[in-house]
Amino acid sequence: MTIFIQSLDYQLWTIITNGPEFPTKIVDGQRTLKMNNEFNDHDYKLLQLNAKAKHVIFCAFSPSEFNRVSSLDSAKEMWDRLMVTYEGTNQVKDTKINRISA
Repeated sequence: MTIFIQSLDYQLWTIITNGPEFPTKIVDGQRTLKMNNEFNDHDYKLLQLNAKAKHVIFCAFSPSEFNRVSSLDSAKEMWDRLMVTYEGTNQVKDTKINRISA
């Protein structure tokens, strides 16, 4: 899956592993999120990359997996949630295999 995502657009993989960059501005020395009417072309590009990354993840998983992650805001959150699930599944399988072969 990693190679597939990287082959589509390497920035997608960066967003999945590092998290998205949301459009922000500095107000009174504090970084705050921009309002939609303040977005420029670069801001839309950032938002579009996160949406593309989420779409790739949506397309790769079953309906039950989709239901577990569809409400999350970022591709990174989705990826992390699914990887924890799969790591746990592999650990359970390994434990069962070890018990059977012992």
